[in-house]
Amino acid sequence: MPDVRATAPTHPPRPRPARRSRPVRSALVAAVTALALATVAAPADGAPAARPSGPAHTDVLFVGAHPDDEFQSLAAFGQWHERQGRTTGVATVTRGEGGGNAVGTEEGPALGLIREREERAAVRLAGIRNVFYLDKPDFWYTLSAPLTARAWERTPRGTDTLERLVRLIRATTPDTVVTMDPRPFDQHGAHQQAARLAVEAFALAGKRTAFPGQITKEKYRPWQPSRLLTQNWGFAGPVGPSCATARPHDPATGLPQEGVWEGTWSARHRTTWAQRERTAARLYRTQGFGSLPARVTTPRARMGCDWFSVLAEHGRPVRAAVHGQDGPLRPLYAGFRDWARRVGMPWLANDVQPAYPAAPGTTVLPAPRRPVVDGRAAPGEYPGEQLRLTHWQGERCTSARDCSATARMTRYGDDLYVLVDVTDDHKGAVLTTADCKRHWRTDSVEVALDPRGTADDTAATFKAAVLPFTAEGGACAARDADHHQGPAARTAPGMRWAATVHDRPYTGYTVELRIPLGLLPAAADPAALTANVMVYDSDTTDRTGRARLAWSPFGSAQADPYAWGRARLEGYVPPAGRPQVPGAPVLPLTATRSTDSPPSVAQSRRTGVPLAAGPRLSRPA
Repeated sequence: MPDVRATAPTHPPRPRPARRSRPVRSALVAAVTALALATVAAPADGAPAARPSGPAHTDVLFVGAHPDDEFQSLAAFGQWHERQGRTTGVATVTRGEGGGNAVGTEEGPALGLIREREERAAVRLAGIRNVFYLDKPDFWYTLSAPLTARAWERTPRGTDTLERLVRLIRATTPDTVVTMDPRPFDQHGAHQQAARLAVEAFALAGKRTAFPGQITKEKYRPWQPSRLLTQNWGFAGPVGPSCATARPHDPATGLPQEGVWEGTWSARHRTTWAQRERTAARLYRTQGFGSLPARVTTPRARMGCDWFSVLAEHGRPVRAAVHGQDGPLRPLYAGFRDWARRVGMPWLANDVQPAYPAAPGTTVLPAPRRPVVDGRAAPGEYPGEQLRLTHWQGERCTSARDCSATARMTRYGDDLYVLVDVTDDHKGAVLTTADCKRHWRTDSVEVALDPRGTADDTAATFKAAVLPFTAEGGACAARDADHHQGPAARTAPGMRWAATVHDRPYTGYTVELRIPLGLLPAAADPAALTANVMVYDSDTTDRTGRARLAWSPFGSAQADPYAWGRARLEGYVPPAGRPQVPGAPVLPLTATRSTDSPPSVAQSRRTGVPLAAGPRLSRPA
């Protein structure tokens, strides 16, 4: 999502080691998917032979990872309903239990139930009645689809989410499936994984050989949707009413783009669909969207389209040119390229790996004496260079007094010390120490360390965030989106932190940390350790962010270890016996259950679709 409020709002759980049979199972599913995409047949006009009906039927099925993933397409879904009579249903893999909460302190399953209520209320404004949840766990913000897959798929059934999506397509009989963008760069891994599963389910739902028990035991019939679309939030197409009749192509994939103009007037609601979409978006309050301006002020002639990439028509892939990239791809990008080939859409991986700029580097010098963690820099405590943090995301700071920051690092013995000076002109929300989490909601500092410099995602790293002020006074700290997320007192024994807030008048703060290198998930390689230092600037009291700064500010700086800078530890030798490779991360796996949701229970009774799109009892043909 393009808004700072949505860069880290929705997230999922930890991986368990896969069984040896799982890669074989995944390969078989991928092979069947590719064959299905290549051979699926559809009626000559691309539409079902007879329009299906029934309480579960929907003309369009949107597949997303979290509540709110559909919000930037609601103008399109609402128009299709009002102008064409086409219904839309929403499939949401998780309930967003791992995201932030801008309106309360609930987290986990309790937050998931709140987010479900928000989603149902929001999509109703676009004429959407049914939202199907798959009850998969949501954890923190990651860029890794493979990590997300390990969280969603429990052994021994390593294709459970795909099986549920195939069952849901067969139950709801849509002619069009819409999903998210499956490409990996700078995008939530759960978004990627939901999209990849939707692409596979689109192909498999019409095949009798795919999950045959759904047909022989549960009495579903194969169902092949005609069209497959993916959201393309970043596409910069034409604006104004002509965007809906243009047929541009995405420069990355070469695929045609379909636009639905947000400026279309709704006779029923007596406003534009852009305004209707904004009113709906503000209902996702836990994610901070309630702070969006109530009125859309863009002139209608300058309003753009909701853009979708067209992946399949008449049940078959829309073909595009394929071009590779020079040099080796990093694992996350190579994995996506291999997946795109397996499903018969290799063009999806065109230019998949961005041109990473040269990362910054610094030498961390040893301190002549042990620094005192007091939120201040005493003379001589921090030898070495001062690191300047620059704009990374959100609004740009209007001046150095608005927001700016520098950082220093040093080492004493087996401890790394970090001092961050932040200039700021407005305090963010003052949270309680019990609410010391999801640090992007207010003013905070985050330090990220990859001990070996080889991590593909942050589950193999150490990340600590400090809120410089709390309602009780003093600072608080927690680990986030790393090898073991949680309150620092529990997950980072031995770490120390302090902050000095520059008040009367408020001009910013200084945060200081001592991080024992033994807390890192593997032994710190003194020549290869990479790091990032980030500052989150809020300037509001509504628990939303405004601007973000980073030492290495490329892409999704807090979540992409590929972009972090090299921090060489001069003179450091790690103690013997520390692991050379990080072990399995500790990730939250508790998901909200549909059995605990009265709206989901009532919907299941009305539509006949089992809760969480699970198996149904055998029925007569």
